Amino acid sequence: MSKQELVVLGQDAADGCCPTLLSAPLDEGTAAELALVFKALGDPVRLRLLAMIASREGGEVCVCDLTPAFDLSQPTISHHLKLLKQAGLIDSERRGTWVYYRLLPDTTDRLAAVLTRPGAPAAPAA
Repeated sequence: MSKQELVVLGQDAADGCCPTLLSAPLDEGTAAELALVFKALGDPVRLRLLAMIASREGGEVCVCDLTPAFDLSQPTISHHLKLLKQAGLIDSERRGTWVYYRLLPDTTDRLAAVLTRPGAPAAPAA
């Protein structure tokens, strides 16, 4: 796996918004940034971790609650969480011996915006 740093989507955008895939061709830089974020999501374990964090009541979850949900070692779970954090999808805070993770909705909102048809009605809330 590549050790290159993942870029948080949209940090350098002057207007804070990215074009959608259906509204205009992506420039090379935007495509590269998007690819890195999607690559971070391209693993079933990371998708499950992100969903567990995002859906947690109170908005955050302790790593001690994430690890038992998988048949993987703690270092492997930590590696997946690190990749999600580098992609700007989650953030963390150490409290004593435990680390707590929370979703960074700005990044997921930007991803949703990139995948949405211009002028399409918003999806109904679940």
